[in-house]
Amino acid sequence: MTKDNFLTWLKYAGIRAFKTVIQTAVSYIGISTFIDEVDWIKVASTAALAGVLSLLTSLGGLPEVKEDKEND
Repeated sequence: MTKDNFLTWLKYAGIRAFKTVIQTAVSYIGISTFIDEVDWIKVASTAALAGVLSLLTSLGGLPEVKEDKEND
């Protein structure tokens, strides 16, 4: 993998992970009846874990990143 391919992968994987973190946080907050009942530490830790899992899943490949088979 070239440096340019890695940077492209990192960009797209980061965007996916960020979106996953936000979606997870919003859904976790949404299950609370009242905003004062939200356990913000659990929201943050659950969302962070979802972001890490998203990055690990992206290691398998991203359709947005075209593989350069000739340079591998």
